[in-house]
Amino acid sequence: MKTTRQIRIGAILSYVSMAVGYVVQIVYTPLMLRIIGSNQYGVYNLTNSIVSYLSLFSLGFAPAYVRFFMRHKVRNDSEGVIKLNGLFMSAFLILGLLALLSGGIMVSNIGGLLGSKFSIAELKLAKILMILMVVNIGISFPLIPIVSFIQANERFIFQNGLNIVRQICSPFLSLPLLLAGYGAIGMTAATTAISIGISVCQFWYAVRVLHFKITFKNLEFDEFKEVSIFSSFIFLNAVTDQINWNADKFIVGRYSGALAVAIYGIAAQLNSYYLGFSTAISNVFIPKINNIVADYGIDKNEKLNSIFVTVGKMQLIVVGLILTNIIVVGKEFIFFWAGKDYLAAYPLLLVMVIPVTIPLIQNTGITIQQAMNKHIFRSIVYFLIALLNIVASISLVGRIGSIGAAAATAGSLIIGNGFLMNWYYEKHIGLNVFKFWRKMSGPILTIIIVCPVGVLIKRFVNAYSFVGFVIVAVITSLIYLVLIWIIGLTNHEREMLKSRYLHV
Repeated sequence: MKTTRQIRIGAILSYVSMAVGYVVQIVYTPLMLRIIGSNQYGVYNLTNSIVSYLSLFSLGFAPAYVRFFMRHKVRNDSEGVIKLNGLFMSAFLILGLLALLSGGIMVSNIGGLLGSKFSIAELKLAKILMILMVVNIGISFPLIPIVSFIQANERFIFQNGLNIVRQICSPFLSLPLLLAGYGAIGMTAATTAISIGISVCQFWYAVRVLHFKITFKNLEFDEFKEVSIFSSFIFLNAVTDQINWNADKFIVGRYSGALAVAIYGIAAQLNSYYLGFSTAISNVFIPKINNIVADYGIDKNEKLNSIFVTVGKMQLIVVGLILTNIIVVGKEFIFFWAGKDYLAAYPLLLVMVIPVTIPLIQNTGITIQQAMNKHIFRSIVYFLIALLNIVASISLVGRIGSIGAAAATAGSLIIGNGFLMNWYYEKHIGLNVFKFWRKMSGPILTIIIVCPVGVLIKRFVNAYSFVGFVIVAVITSLIYLVLIWIIGLTNHEREMLKSRYLHV
């Protein structure tokens, strides 16, 4: 199947997967919260955040696979690909074992890890949940080279189709266990079982369809050194992301307990959905970007700039629609979705989503840096800012509560992504940042106009009634889409959309 078709259908399936996942979660999450309660949900959320740190044992090797795979592919070096598979599988088997051992240490020290704000019952629950989650992490490591191989072969239809299956199966397996009284333990067990099933499907597809082959003989250890150097800075990126998105929950839990973590977790969950809308587009361009860097000549920068601007604008148009609705009716959505006890999550959500929009619409720049092996600056700067984020979070949480943790993360994103990375893109990567933001001006202006209009509409419509909520959200969305068409798109972009999708 042609690459362009894989990219196009893969991107569509990414959004179908997200749409299915979000619809399922919108229905499932309120039921789950009411069955297990705020405190148990807080324990589940915090435990999941802590265990996620074990993913750092991947050491950034997973993103490196695509780059080195493409290097062998453009040389038609099939033997090199087989040895590369063996190299990565050897590494991830060892790293997976280290992750399991470290998880065992975390389980045995659960009391000291969570702190004094948790009851004995909550600590017992956390211990069982952590055991299941550690097993899930351990199983995932040997599958990383296989998943990376599927991605490098640009089989986005299979991958995203499988994600749709995962989204559908998760609540259907979890809900009966919740209703049977197994609580967060049943939910975690269901997630682990689904992960095992998905892993089996990925292994079958890679071996039987894509002819994944592997050898542990005559491995290129010189290449492993190169992979290690390349991956070390991606690893710093991963540490940074873990600090920015998971350390806050740990800090909030230490200072305020399970209930505060539950409220923060609702905001973080909605923020993760917001992140997903952007990465669904950019992820399908990872192999193409690596191929351009590996195979193209003097017009390389022109092609990379085109992808950077075009994908960024697509992402901004999509997330802009979500952002305007979060600002206008986000509080009412939380009221209907999670309940009035979680309304305090709304200001946390705003502080999270507004600054993160900058890196969301520029995340193809990260892929370009990695493909060019120029990601060292970003890794070091982000890591240092993330450390400052921890210090600021601890200080602010002690003074003003959970909002302090969100504010510290927002500040680090604005400094790192808003200023330092845009300077680096322009000066050292060869990306035209001024052109990028000039192209973004239309969608940004649309967001600025629509938000106050939507808030004004709420003065005449009660958005805390379900019908009123739908009316405000629909009107806000329609105004946004009309203005995007009028001022957000250029004449060329409008004509292109007419010819491609409207057949005009």
